[in-house]
Amino acid sequence: MCVTPKPPLADGPQRGLYRSKSARRRISRPGLDREVADLAARQHGVVALWQLRDLRFDSQLARKRVAAGRLHRIHCGVYSPQKASLLTPHGHRMAAVLACGPEAVLSHRSAAALWGLRDDSRTRIDVTAPGRRGRIPVGIDAHRHGSLCSPDRSSVEGIPCTSVSRTLLDLAAVVSYRALRYAVKQAEVEGQFDLKEINELLGRSRGRRGVARLRKAIALHDPREQLTRRELEERLFDLCRGLELPEVNGHLVVNGISMMPDFLWRSARLIVEADSRRVHGTVSAFEEDRRRDQVLTAAGWTVIRCTWRQVVDEPERLRSTLRSLLSRRSNADR
Repeated sequence: MCVTPKPPLADGPQRGLYRSKSARRRISRPGLDREVADLAARQHGVVALWQLRDLRFDSQLARKRVAAGRLHRIHCGVYSPQKASLLTPHGHRMAAVLACGPEAVLSHRSAAALWGLRDDSRTRIDVTAPGRRGRIPVGIDAHRHGSLCSPDRSSVEGIPCTSVSRTLLDLAAVVSYRALRYAVKQAEVEGQFDLKEINELLGRSRGRRGVARLRKAIALHDPREQLTRRELEERLFDLCRGLELPEVNGHLVVNGISMMPDFLWRSARLIVEADSRRVHGTVSAFEEDRRRDQVLTAAGWTVIRCTWRQVVDEPERLRSTLRSLLSRRSNADR
C-alpha cells in the first residue's frame, strides 16, 4: 500500500500557533522606537499611525508599546512617547490635527489662538478636515467643510492650520461680532491682515455662515484709504471752503521744535492733521505724531486728526466740527 507523504508546512505564521520570525523581527527591530520618537519630537511630541506606514508600524505594534508603557495613546491612532498631561498646548493641537487625518488643519477659535489673534480657554480643539467621515475624536470640534482651498492652508510652528483670512471667516461664524472685530484689529496690529486676500476669499464663499459678518467687520478697511498725502490734503482744503481758510503746511516753532502742520489756524491756535494710512500708518510715524501732539497740547494748541473716510464720507460733520472749534477760539479771545 502506497502512502502519500504529508507536504511540508508552508512558511509563515500558523494562525493560533506562533508568530513568524519576520513579524517578531518587525516588533523588535532595532531603531524602530528611535525613528518613532524622532518623528514625534519634530511634531510637538506626537505621531499618528498613518504617518508610520513606511516603517510598517501598525496598530498591533502600537498596542504592545502602550501596554509596555513605551507609548501613550492621545487619540485613536495618535500616540506620544510621553503622557498626555506632559504635552504642551502645541502638542495637543498637533495631536488633534493628526487624529483627523492627513488633510486636516487647525481652524476657527483654535487657529485664531495659534495666530495670536485672540485667546481660547476652551478644552476642545477646532479642526477642519475636508471630506472626513466617522466618529469625531473626543475633545475635538471637527468641521467638515469641503471648500478648503490651497490658499486657505498655512502652518504655524509646524502645525497645519487655516490661513489668517480663512481663520477670520471661520471665526465670524462662531464668535460674537465684537470678538470678531477684536481679531481683525489684532491681525492688523500683527501685520497679518491682507484685505485683498480676504476679499478674494469672500468672493468664493458666498452663502457661507460668517460672510456677511466679516464683510461688516472689514468695512473700515477700504483700499481707497491708501490715498497719498497730497490727495487727502487737497480734499480737506476743499472741505474748508466757506470757513476761515487755513495755512497749508505753515511753519511753526513750539518749544524749540520746528514743525509744518498740514493745516494751521494761528489765531485760533488750531491744527488739523490729515492722516493717510500710507503716510501715518508706520510705527515710527505713529510714535512721532503722538509725541508732537503732546508738545502742541501742552503749549495751548488744539490738535485734531481726521481720516480719509471722515473727509470723503462725512464732510458736513467734519466741517461742523471745524466751525465749532474756530468759533470757540474766536469767542475766547474777545
